[in-house]
Amino acid sequence: MTQTYGGGVPLAEVVRSDFVEGLHHGSVVVLDGTGAQVAAVGDVTSPVFPRSASKPMQAVAMLRAGLALTDPADVALVAASHAGEDFHLARVRALLADAGLDESALGCPPDLPMGELAREAVVRAGGAATRTAMNCSGKHTGMVLTCLAAGWPRDGYWEPEHPLQQAVRRVVEEFTGEPVAAVGVDGCGAPVLAVSLTGLARAYLRLVRAEPGSAARAVADGMRAYPEVVGGTWAEDSRLMRGVPGVLAKIGAEGVIAAALPGVGAVAVKIDDGAARARMPVLVSALRRLGVRAPVLDEYAALPLLGGGLPVGAIRSRW
Repeated sequence: MTQTYGGGVPLAEVVRSDFVEGLHHGSVVVLDGTGAQVAAVGDVTSPVFPRSASKPMQAVAMLRAGLALTDPADVALVAASHAGEDFHLARVRALLADAGLDESALGCPPDLPMGELAREAVVRAGGAATRTAMNCSGKHTGMVLTCLAAGWPRDGYWEPEHPLQQAVRRVVEEFTGEPVAAVGVDGCGAPVLAVSLTGLARAYLRLVRAEPGSAARAVADGMRAYPEVVGGTWAEDSRLMRGVPGVLAKIGAEGVIAAALPGVGAVAVKIDDGAARARMPVLVSALRRLGVRAPVLDEYAALPLLGGGLPVGAIRSRW
């Protein structure tokens, strides 16, 4: 039987009017700049699906397989879970058009933009879901272009047995330092590979420590240079990368986030119930254990809870 995630401990609390009305359980691991574990709670050794936090490693596999992108912002897009803002969609369409393709080449499902403002704009205009607007369209565009560059078939590029996905698996195992424990289907239809939180944090540390000129360094540098391309104007990981120079960060569905800072360390978080609202306060607490300080961390340390339209409490880390 495949090993499964064992679950975490109370990591964040929901405080309303000085009364703790709820808890979010989860797990978090903190590594120092050498990769040694300095703190951990919950289950950080059993596998989890990192979801979109895997995208930097998927991007490394694409570049190694021959994907040639001259603009670092396009590298960031390939590793993105974008909000579907106009500049995201324009960049996806341009990459496809340069290859003589359109969104029909993408295997991801049609969707409305993930970003609230972008989604509302589409709805107000009477627009419909498209593959381009799907938050993983940058990754899927990169995968299609990688197949063209490597001479691999485009049909079924999202299948686990496809040469592209086998290349991704090798990179994930290399960077996490552990075998993939399970293979699932991500929300976009591409494979998602189960590794431990410790392995995920280790992978992010390796990304930011990669040698200049390497595929891994190109991914880390592209994401950090163009954080809004990775997420969006208001995305948590984008704002974190903009507010903490040198940090690499990426969110994933189901309450996952990973971050690393060269010479400092790395963090990986999993919130058991998948609540996005809990992951940033926990991440902030973990980064502070590594001595990281920045105004953006103060903003995310306690997220406001409203009552009658006014702040009456907060979601905050209790770890």
